[in-house]
Amino acid sequence: MTRPMKLQQGSGPLHALEARYYTDPAIYEKELRGLLSHSWQFAGHMNSIPKPGDYFTFKLAGENLFCMRGRDGEVRTFYNVCRHRAHELVEGSGNVNLIVCPYHSWTYNLAGELRKVPHAEVVEGFDLSKICLSSVRTELFNGFIFVNLDNEAEPMDAWYPGVRSVLKEYVPWIEELAPMKWVEEHEACNWKVSVENYGECYHCQANHQALLDGVMRAETYNITVCPGYVMRHTAECQHFERMVYPIDFEASPHSREFCTWYLWPLFAFQHYPGGVLNVQHWRVEAIESVTIRRGWFTRGGKACPLTEDLAERDRRTTLQEDICLVESVQRGLKSRGYKPGPLVIDPKEGVNSEHPISTLNNWMRAAVEA
Repeated sequence: MTRPMKLQQGSGPLHALEARYYTDPAIYEKELRGLLSHSWQFAGHMNSIPKPGDYFTFKLAGENLFCMRGRDGEVRTFYNVCRHRAHELVEGSGNVNLIVCPYHSWTYNLAGELRKVPHAEVVEGFDLSKICLSSVRTELFNGFIFVNLDNEAEPMDAWYPGVRSVLKEYVPWIEELAPMKWVEEHEACNWKVSVENYGECYHCQANHQALLDGVMRAETYNITVCPGYVMRHTAECQHFERMVYPIDFEASPHSREFCTWYLWPLFAFQHYPGGVLNVQHWRVEAIESVTIRRGWFTRGGKACPLTEDLAERDRRTTLQEDICLVESVQRGLKSRGYKPGPLVIDPKEGVNSEHPISTLNNWMRAAVEA
């Protein structure tokens, strides 16, 4: 895990990052080879692959990967490439009894071990037992599957200390959850522009009235930079008569709270008042292209009109509002007239402070300069 470097602080205010961090292809390539290949990235949810042989494919840092449930119940992740002559093994999602390469029918079991090679008997010294699929380090985090291309990386609990346990306090039934609905939207911006926008609420009062009027009270909003690579957003729920959906105050001890845990660099758990859990995942596609994936979870993935309505409200309001904001920022970053301005950092923190941006900028610089 790359440790944060210290930002230089003089007598004046801290400034935003230079535009090149969001527009320079060389910096983006460094991120692909460095940060995005050596950090914990969300892959999917274990309840999406409940049976042995269930799998789904995904991409990370330019690599094609797949997660699979083994016959022993373990969730494993492999590079989606045959060890023979590099053909891709599986597509999309589905269920298989064995992994059979479409090219020459090399066959692997669900643990990735080579079991059958047509005509292998003619090759002297060919030992099938010494060949298996290339695996990717995988962890389950309260049922959510994360992977890291760096086999030497520290475990998730070192990156995100305390988050695993506190999530169970807010959502005691978290292990029973499964995705009910995924909402995907494209943003024509660098991933860091989108992450920074998520990382402060200084822009909320001017742009997210639906969120503030009907879900949480702006005057109680704050973002705390926690140990490791975590930022925690907290707020009290809006007054009951103004909430856009009915709250189950008895769902958990924290039912009156809005709380999110942002896990650097590309994931966040979001607890809405009443015990509704969703997640946000940034899927990096190119230097100025990122897909936002918001997953809404219910017990067993069962349909829930309240959660469905909340997901649709969120898509129509906060999500669409943010798309307009970040795409405008990306266009502005390419202007010769832009020079980074001072960050508005309130020593008392609160909703109108950009203190999280200084920390994010610290991490972003460190990722490139390490």
